[in-house]
Amino acid sequence: MVGMGKSGIAATQALLKLGALVTVQDIKKKEEVEPNLIQFLEGVGVKCYFGRKPDPADVYDMVVLSPGVPLYLDFIEEAKNKGAEIVGELEIAFRVGSGTYVAITGTNGKTTTTTLVGEIFKRAHRKTYVVGNIGVAVISRALIATKESWLVTEVSSFQLETTKSFHPFVSAILNITEDHMDRHISMENYISAKAEIFKNQDERDYTILNYDDMNCRELGQRAGCNVVYFSRKEELSVGCFLREGTIVVKAPSQKEIPVLPASELLIPGDHNIENALAATAIAFFSGIHPDVIGETLKQFAGVEHRLEFVEEIDGIRFVNDSKGTNPDSSIKAVEAMPPGIVLIAGGYDKGGDFEGLIDSFAGKVKGLVLLGKTAEKMKDTAENKGFDNIKMVKDMDEGVRMAYEMASRGDTVLLSPACASWDMYSNFEQRGEHFKTLVHKLAN
Repeated sequence: MVGMGKSGIAATQALLKLGALVTVQDIKKKEEVEPNLIQFLEGVGVKCYFGRKPDPADVYDMVVLSPGVPLYLDFIEEAKNKGAEIVGELEIAFRVGSGTYVAITGTNGKTTTTTLVGEIFKRAHRKTYVVGNIGVAVISRALIATKESWLVTEVSSFQLETTKSFHPFVSAILNITEDHMDRHISMENYISAKAEIFKNQDERDYTILNYDDMNCRELGQRAGCNVVYFSRKEELSVGCFLREGTIVVKAPSQKEIPVLPASELLIPGDHNIENALAATAIAFFSGIHPDVIGETLKQFAGVEHRLEFVEEIDGIRFVNDSKGTNPDSSIKAVEAMPPGIVLIAGGYDKGGDFEGLIDSFAGKVKGLVLLGKTAEKMKDTAENKGFDNIKMVKDMDEGVRMAYEMASRGDTVLLSPACASWDMYSNFEQRGEHFKTLVHKLAN
């Protein structure tokens, strides 16, 4: 088992229960690992390689990778050459567990859409587990699931790279824009990784694709299952779309069914209308009544760290969009906010291009506060495009105070970094929590 994050620990526990002889490896040194975890692993006879590669003499039948682990590490290649099967936790969960899978991927909107679909399924009284990249290891629920269970699963391109037999009943690709180029190298590779989600689906299954996103639309030609599109911009003959501002859904040879006026959604922004359209299509083609879908959409208030209102101080609104981990996601956040934005951005560089983000500032963003490893790169891009109201800060503490000073009554201080968090935080959740703590401290 390579990688001792949430999914790695859960997979290790499950494999031990199934009777496997397990070795674990993690880039962290032993002193950086939680002592209780080490005590547990050593207590059940697990061989541990912390901060070092496994012994070349070791031979494995299977190597299970955590989502963030690259496939091309030399000891993984060596194990593969010796006959080991290379898979991920999602694949293991599918093989050993029970239940029907709904799998959702995309560059942006995965967590919001996955959470929303989970709420719809629960309101429909289906036994539902919301799992995957959302923070709950799939295998931890797959082993307790029954044939009647539904596993609504957020899946990343990293997870999809290591699937072989994974077969959801309904899959969805919400959008595909440039992201993780440090890992996938090219857009072609990234798109192909996303397309793995429907590779095992057949004529009994459905894939839900974004008609407005050309990368997604073209993937429909590759799918061997029923292809259903959703669209915010165009009316479709089959699928889920807007008609006169109302979300409607239509199956082949059936009449259109109105679900909910988009104006009644609580989650802001055009991108969240797209998330609602996708969730509606997923639920409807999973057999859930449109009334149940509409009731859930009307009450869904969103997900933490996604355009989350934190507090208003002296007429200045503070919004936490720490999940904005790539430029396209932050563009959507800027578009969803009213003019008068002071944007806090920057972080770990995944190889993205920030020109589109700066272009989205026109008439909306009045000030830019930058931190992290990408700060200089973003500053250069902004200045080259004529935007120069920029402040460079060393950390989030200084960033929040600086943004507050730059803002005026009626403005919004928006944390939407357009970058991953790994240069300063363990994950985007930790970054968002720190931002919220600093804002509350500022208020007091």
